Amino acid sequence: MVAENITLISELSAIADPRLDRRKRHNLLDILVISICAAICGAETWDHIAQYGESKHEWLKKFLELPNGIPSHDTFRRVFINMDTEAFRQAFLNWIESIRNLLPGEVISIDGKTLRGSHDKANGKAAIHMVSAWASEMNMVLGQVKTEEKSNEITAIPKLLDILDISGCIVTIDAMGCQKKIAEKIIDQGGDYVLSLKKNHKSLYDDVNLYFQDAIKNDFKDISKSYSETIDGDHGRIEIRRHWVVSDIDWLEDKSLWKGLKSIGMVERERHIGEKISCETSYSGYWQLFQKTSSSI
Repeated sequence: MVAENITLISELSAIADPRLDRRKRHNLLDILVISICAAICGAETWDHIAQYGESKHEWLKKFLELPNGIPSHDTFRRVFINMDTEAFRQAFLNWIESIRNLLPGEVISIDGKTLRGSHDKANGKAAIHMVSAWASEMNMVLGQVKTEEKSNEITAIPKLLDILDISGCIVTIDAMGCQKKIAEKIIDQGGDYVLSLKKNHKSLYDDVNLYFQDAIKNDFKDISKSYSETIDGDHGRIEIRRHWVVSDIDWLEDKSLWKGLKSIGMVERERHIGEKISCETSYSGYWQLFQKTSSSI
């Protein structure tokens, strides 16, 4: 159990400074706190973080020392390149764990993203790719794991799940994370899943695709289903989403290979932009009938 009096500053203060003493014009704590605050506000580059610091200088001075003002974007970049990222990750997670209050049914979205401006060509370091867990209702990042490249998301996702309490929550992952072992891990940790299915599992995809195409053609005759439809629009764009979920899947040959698989779903997205109309179809596998939050199907 994480102590209730944990603060962001108390956690970050324990991280070792990677810089030489003679090169320290700014406190490490100041750099880390500004970076986290900026990231929470949507900063995506080192320039954005520095700009955020300048714009919030007066407010930041209320709880940070800032002996030489706000660090430059290069200072932020150099510190994070050389810092003990595992220590930073653990400190951040300890803080998040102390303030989060996940409720049953919370949707946790796991996704990967390459950080812009993180490529360090001079030192031969590739851009940083992060796999993050996002709590939709709380608007909060629950945890992150760094990978060398996007293709390593499959190995990063289980590591991320290891540090999360997902019991009673619904974990959504795109096609990269649609893996049997990942589905099993989510179930074993007490969560539910919605995994996006694409042609990386060709046999399963083909079976599901043919099933839904035939079902739609015959207007789902003799098939029990859940259905919902949403319409969104702005600036001359209209998007219609149609969702079907079917739980009678004993016919599905690969069902036994996916732990806890209870239903399959189809989403049809119809976009209207002016006179142009486009349509896209995607499929998912579900741990259970996804009735808790149909807008997230």
